[in-house]
Amino acid sequence: MHATALTSEAAPDLDQRVVLTGVSWQQYEALVDLFGDDPPGIRMAYLEGALEIMSPSRKHETTKKMVARLVELFALERGIALTGLGSTTFRRAAKERGVEPDECYCVGEEKELPDIAVEVVLGRWGVDRLSIYAGLGVPEVWLWRNGAFEIHHLIPSGYERRERSVLLPGLDFARLAPLVEMPDQTQAVRAFRDALRA
Repeated sequence: MHATALTSEAAPDLDQRVVLTGVSWQQYEALVDLFGDDPPGIRMAYLEGALEIMSPSRKHETTKKMVARLVELFALERGIALTGLGSTTFRRAAKERGVEPDECYCVGEEKELPDIAVEVVLGRWGVDRLSIYAGLGVPEVWLWRNGAFEIHHLIPSGYERRERSVLLPGLDFARLAPLVEMPDQTQAVRAFRDALRA
């Protein structure tokens, strides 16, 4: 087994990541079982023998919480049934893939896999999470990167970038992005609520 650190203490706003290679599926499952579905302070992503262990920064956590609050408000105001699954662990042995999204949702009732996974990307990934999600069959992945959203919709050949979500087509990501960056979460939520009701 080989480990590679991807960030240093010199970057406090970036997530701390370590990638272990040569990790068997059985070793990964043992770690998931040991820590449970919501391990305190870490998130794991597994792709065909590579295991990324990430400790999210405060900026990561406040950003993912802001995105969640806005998306959930949109669904509430528009009367859309949205079931939140948080950062539940999803894994598939046959594809050798496992991941804990920052946030994820089922549109309508709860399903085995989420319809939408949300990932905040600060720095670079140690393993390709889009490959993980594609192998699991998650229909949409929304990435927050460099102050903007990237919407990826699953088609037979993999993910395709879109301007809008197929599952929540009324959600305007260009309007949402500046709100995610606001320092006051309550003010951002109120501003979005007022815009949705206007």
